[in-house]
Amino acid sequence: MGIVGWIRWGWRQLTSMRVALILLFLLALASIPGSLFPQRGINPTKVQQYLALHPGSGPILDRLGFFDVYASPWFASVYLLLFVSLIGCVVPRLRAHWKGLRALPPVAPSRLEKLPAHQSVLVTSTPSQVLDHAAEDLGKQGFRVRREEDFVSAEKGYVHETGNLIFHAALVVILIGVATGSLYGYRGNVLVREGQGFSNTLTQYDSFKPGRLFVPENLTPFSFNLRNFSVSFETEGNQRGAPREFYADVDYQATQAAQSQPVRIEVNKPLAVNGSKVFLVGWGYAPRVTVRDGKGNVVLDDSVAFLPQDGNFSSSGVIKSPDAKPRQLGVQAIFLPTTSIDPELGPISQFPAAVTPGLFMSAWVGDLGLNTGAPQSIYKLDTSKMKKVGIEALAPGQTWKIPNGAGTITFDGVSQFATFSIARDPGTPVALIASIVSIAGLIMSLFTRRRRIWVRTTIDDQGRTVVAVAGLARTENTEIESDVEAVIASVVNREEKGHA
Repeated sequence: MGIVGWIRWGWRQLTSMRVALILLFLLALASIPGSLFPQRGINPTKVQQYLALHPGSGPILDRLGFFDVYASPWFASVYLLLFVSLIGCVVPRLRAHWKGLRALPPVAPSRLEKLPAHQSVLVTSTPSQVLDHAAEDLGKQGFRVRREEDFVSAEKGYVHETGNLIFHAALVVILIGVATGSLYGYRGNVLVREGQGFSNTLTQYDSFKPGRLFVPENLTPFSFNLRNFSVSFETEGNQRGAPREFYADVDYQATQAAQSQPVRIEVNKPLAVNGSKVFLVGWGYAPRVTVRDGKGNVVLDDSVAFLPQDGNFSSSGVIKSPDAKPRQLGVQAIFLPTTSIDPELGPISQFPAAVTPGLFMSAWVGDLGLNTGAPQSIYKLDTSKMKKVGIEALAPGQTWKIPNGAGTITFDGVSQFATFSIARDPGTPVALIASIVSIAGLIMSLFTRRRRIWVRTTIDDQGRTVVAVAGLARTENTEIESDVEAVIASVVNREEKGHA
């Protein structure tokens, strides 16, 4: 075949409807991990939790892109192949369909009795009268009619193919819309504690994923403050401890000059601001602490976000005080919303609500390693150059005097934080409109029967007119016999009226 021949063969295979359907199935199959595993673009906190709970399989899945499915090379390859396949499949069919719409119905076969559905009748009317009446009746029924000297050809249901092509063309537009969002949109995540705020600038994001053609100037200028976060839980039955509802009350400004407006962000009810949407995707606890160093100076008086580790919101976190004197101070801590002491497991949380909160801490002094220039996670403590000086458990309002004159920590109370996903997808309107059009095209295709009817007249030996009617269904489950019978009945009725 040669190189050119193999290229042509490969192109014909890629642009066939069979391969397009296979690629569509593979795309749906490739999307499944995005529903089963947490995604970095939506909730990076849950990704970190998964990696911590699955030290064996987690890194392998991470390298394979299972935590960032829709940006992985294997998903993109299926997506691009489907895009090319649909274009190569639909465009030639559109061209052929356009020619078919303007063409006349096909010529009647010479032997109509060979078709699956056929009937004939003898009449005394002239062949011209029969064909004229048949063409008139078929035209009133919505058939496209072709009238020739000895036959009438009629076709109906061409909109079936039109709907089919609209459906497939709309799929291409949907892919274009998705690609537009991927190229020009962005998605970022941010953790905001109660009483704190967020401004839509790159430096404010905890994680940010721009499209390849995104420019920072396209960021929507808005800001909001998290005034209050509320959550309630199921207290009875098998669903005990499951979140019943949670929402965030925020005050937002669409622009710097705009006046602040209160709004409530709930699950599936995002805040929409000038083309961007703010989704509420998660939450957790942020214990409020006051840290004093060995000289009595307050080095921290704030809430600290802790990451949930289980369904009862046992949370882990780190408190770092690089300004503490005489030595830097670090604390590894576990926060339990409803504290209970298990004889075997030790301190555990029995319920996700903050009923009897407790803070269990281990204090370290030494060099936090913040001056090396290497990036550090705010949720991890580098103890390689530090010394452990003590452990303690506190309830709200209690103070721990750290041994060796390292300072004190006061557990002031409990606040909460919310994690938000901010996204802008300029391709969403295109994809939405195309989805509606595709459904309309699919309905047109499913509920339209495409069929052809031919009427041919001849003269027998006795001078009578032989009217042969035949039909052919172009779609499955189409009862073409009823159309043939209707034409025969119309011919007979006109014959009887003529004699009357």
